[in-house]
Amino acid sequence: MEILSLSFVVGTIGNVISVLVFLSPIGTFERIIKHKSTEDFQSLPYICTLLNSSLWTYYGITKPGGLLVATVNGFGIFVEAVYVGLFLTYAPKKMKLKTGVLVGILNVGFVASAIVVTQLALESETQIGAIGLMCSGLNIIMYGSPLAAMKTVVRTKSVEYMPFFLSFFLFLNGGIWAFYALLMHDYFLGVPNGIGCLLGTAQLLLYAIYKNAKPSNNTSLQGLMEQKEPLVSHEYV
Repeated sequence: MEILSLSFVVGTIGNVISVLVFLSPIGTFERIIKHKSTEDFQSLPYICTLLNSSLWTYYGITKPGGLLVATVNGFGIFVEAVYVGLFLTYAPKKMKLKTGVLVGILNVGFVASAIVVTQLALESETQIGAIGLMCSGLNIIMYGSPLAAMKTVVRTKSVEYMPFFLSFFLFLNGGIWAFYALLMHDYFLGVPNGIGCLLGTAQLLLYAIYKNAKPSNNTSLQGLMEQKEPLVSHEYV
């Protein structure tokens, strides 16, 4: 009973942190609405996060005791759908077409196929395992974005495009969900979030090392400053 109570508390804290991470790009979309243009922002991170949230919601609904995973990712579906909808509203024609195609393939086609196949072709335990494996694999792939940011920090000796609070909340998010997964004996949830916590720790260490360092290559840094999308992907659950 104590373990169940502790897991509920930890999962609730995880929900709060994940909500903050989901809402972190609000400033970006305020700018998009104000300028009525997506400028150089890319829709792919939000499309991938929408896919991620959809699969984790399905996993949480299917797995006994997965309510806390389902609720926060259900919120994530809503938020990411709004973000993607704003891209479809304000993006140039070429980006709008690209976004629409990716949404159709990933967020509609892939999710629908995953649900149909796992519901019709697999038994309950195998079904949960297959869904969990998809979710875990996708999360691990999405952690490639912080690796790119960390490489940039080392190359330029600047943390300008690896914001501290984003790194900090990703560290907290990965850590709290890895702890929750440990309490629930959920390896599919634990492995990617454990990796995320380790990467978050590495990002914070790099931030501490380079926060006062002078950029080693002004040309490279200037090129990065021309990018308007943060180098760190913003949502993992």
